[in-house]
Amino acid sequence: MREVLEGSQAVARTVARCRPGVVCAYPISPQTHIVEALSVMARTGELRDCEYVNVESEFSAMSVSIGASAAGSRAYTATASQGLLYMAEAVYNAAGMGLPIVMTVANRAVGAPINIWNDHSDAMAMRDSGWLQLYAADNQEAADLHVIAFATAEELGIPAMVCMDGFVLTHATDVLELATQEQIDGFLPPYSPTQVLDIDRPTTIGTMAGPESFTETKYLQHLRFLDAADVVEAWSDRFTEAFGREAGGLAVRYDPDTLDRDRSAPPAGAEDLVVVAMGSVIGTLQEAIAPMRAEGLPVRLVGISAYRPFPREALKAALGESRHIVVIDRALELGSGGVLTGCVGRALAGTGSRIHSVVAGLGGRPILEGSLRDVIARALAGEQRGLEFLDLKTGGVPVPPVGATEVAR
Repeated sequence: MREVLEGSQAVARTVARCRPGVVCAYPISPQTHIVEALSVMARTGELRDCEYVNVESEFSAMSVSIGASAAGSRAYTATASQGLLYMAEAVYNAAGMGLPIVMTVANRAVGAPINIWNDHSDAMAMRDSGWLQLYAADNQEAADLHVIAFATAEELGIPAMVCMDGFVLTHATDVLELATQEQIDGFLPPYSPTQVLDIDRPTTIGTMAGPESFTETKYLQHLRFLDAADVVEAWSDRFTEAFGREAGGLAVRYDPDTLDRDRSAPPAGAEDLVVVAMGSVIGTLQEAIAPMRAEGLPVRLVGISAYRPFPREALKAALGESRHIVVIDRALELGSGGVLTGCVGRALAGTGSRIHSVVAGLGGRPILEGSLRDVIARALAGEQRGLEFLDLKTGGVPVPPVGATEVAR
């Protein structure tokens, strides 16, 4: 049944229907509505057989999640921004111990200066922590991705972040169709942990590893991530078959005329300009590109759904023969350029691609359709080069030389 819901409420209801055994909660904007809603469901009995744990910090939230998962419970928590950074040590521990915790990250800028609005700098700071990172383009996908995240994380023994843009999605109201309890029970296998702490069979999880074995442990984590792409895609396909709508996947090609996901192969010989992005800016780009396509301009859109593992082969497949790319980045590598741009550049190394980095929406600055169309038009005309900060207020601000950080592969 379709209903009008705030994004955070939709996520909370979906998580509850995934039957977590432990929910660890510490409030931080903009994810607070999620754990508040779960607390109400735990108090009223709607969320059954679940230990709802109020903790005193984000570090404790992840530490309790680690203990719960290691003891054999399906564990969930949520955080954002400085909260994610505060739990960083435990975030790495969860991945290194192979514990399939699921965490919502309501993406928010990291200070200083203090900023509570949306960009992707928080999750990007944890991009090499060993967690899966799935990005939602809208609130329907934000809810649905949690079902896929639990299934994928538990099959692989890898924790998973579901990243949804703070305020832009968490506090936005949409018409949504949530998976029912019966549907999720039929889709998500009962939790069956691969490793459990048991006083009758003592074991150690997360033991010391010296120089003689540390490299090998990281290599084994790397191999699991190489397997993760196929598993993410497989569970996303199963979700589509079971629920009749698409969510997740690796890299998504959008039909620029219908604005829908397009699973068909790119047109043979297509050399359009391709805009690559992830998160809620996908919707703005769909609206920006549609009238340009109506005018006959050769531009397409590809969305990254799984940032970790990075979908190298899926991205190449979605691009087809196009080698002219504009990447819209929501996070900045200081002194280098856009974070997503660097990953796209490595994926396309040796292909002769021209890749332009556009850093947009830092700290919640609105990303306007008109500004995006201007960037795309200049790229089509060959006037867009190097690193650009969208809608940068340049009064009194030095601007780097054009083309100084252009990515050419």
